[in-house]
Amino acid sequence: MKALKHPALQIGIAAVAGIAFGLLVGDWAANVKFVGDLFIRLIQMSIVPLVMASVISATASISGKGAGTLAGRTFAWMIGFSLVAAVLAWGLSTLFQPGSGMVFDGELDPTLEESAAQATGWQDTILGFVSTNIFDAMSTATMVPIIIFALLFGAALNAYIANTGNRQLLDVVEQVQQVVLTMVRYVMYAAPVGVFCLLAALAGDVGFAVVTTALAYLGTTLLGVVILFALFVTVVALRTRLSPWKLPRKLAEQTAIAVTTTSSAVTFPTVLRNAVEKVGISERVANFTLSVGLTMGSYGAVLNYMIVVMFLAQAGDVDLTIGQIVMGMVLAVLLNMGTITVPGGFPVVAMFLATSLGLPFEAVGLLIAVDWFTGIFRTFLNVNGDTFVAMLVASASGEIDRDVYEGREPVPAEDVDTAELDDRLEPAENAG
Repeated sequence: MKALKHPALQIGIAAVAGIAFGLLVGDWAANVKFVGDLFIRLIQMSIVPLVMASVISATASISGKGAGTLAGRTFAWMIGFSLVAAVLAWGLSTLFQPGSGMVFDGELDPTLEESAAQATGWQDTILGFVSTNIFDAMSTATMVPIIIFALLFGAALNAYIANTGNRQLLDVVEQVQQVVLTMVRYVMYAAPVGVFCLLAALAGDVGFAVVTTALAYLGTTLLGVVILFALFVTVVALRTRLSPWKLPRKLAEQTAIAVTTTSSAVTFPTVLRNAVEKVGISERVANFTLSVGLTMGSYGAVLNYMIVVMFLAQAGDVDLTIGQIVMGMVLAVLLNMGTITVPGGFPVVAMFLATSLGLPFEAVGLLIAVDWFTGIFRTFLNVNGDTFVAMLVASASGEIDRDVYEGREPVPAEDVDTAELDDRLEPAENAG
């Protein structure tokens, strides 16, 4: 009975029950979808303040040299793994030819063409990383401009504190972070109900038919995720000297949320909490690396987007040049930085890739039909990959508590660092 109280198990049971219920009642299950949508919205409304507070707090709290080293290690691992993901996707797609023989016979939403046409090239993608109005970016949850603003604001606040010794604003930011985390803990009590309703509606709408659609595409993506995950675990085990056999239990809760919501943003608060409480990563590294990783460490997205490029080329019998393949990889890496934080961004991304590389967009309809499943694969790798990168960064700087990781010191978050973290973590833990 004690096991039934575990959040990951509760969510898993709710997921299975939701699918069974949806298959049983069919289209009627759409009537409960609004409950699942409400759960997602309750989580999403906390993401912008949580990410901003986390990045500002992490950046403002560290010295200049420490900030540069931390950022350098974080971006080096993220970019490195993203490039590996893109190359692996190209290799697997070339080997298995997932798009060969595919035929598109449905209609494509014309609004997708209009949305994709708004982005005319990689220059616009890069320009989109900086917003002319941060409040507009916050209102639409456009995460990359928010991250960049928070990094600059945190760096400026860091310099201000160094010059004046006044930490009042930083203290307020840290308190906001803890209040939002407490709010998220309240919302997560409803996670099993939300997941049940979301999956019930999906199963009632599409049944099992969607599972068999574009099976080669799904299989190629899944194989790529498995290979990348194994690579992550191997690198982490070799670099940190920590036992990889303890990882499944530590990642179980965030994995359950990730695969049932297909949203890195919805899973982010759980990832942030588990990194400190279960893995033993310092709050400093967790705040910075995981917040940046939310939009810039989407390795599953890079893998999937490059497979999409190859799939569309193969479906349309288009022979890509070396230059087009390299451009596809570059676009896959760039696009992952702003589209993976919430569900539903894939169709426009697929259309953008097709139009940018001159590929037949008609076959996008097949990919959209199974995107919920590829979303599971992407989000699983995105979420856990961010944790792995945080482990690598923390280990390199000696900021991972091995006693916490090994389970010799199972301490809650408020006790992670009694010297300097109690005041910031204890209020949220006591309230939640």
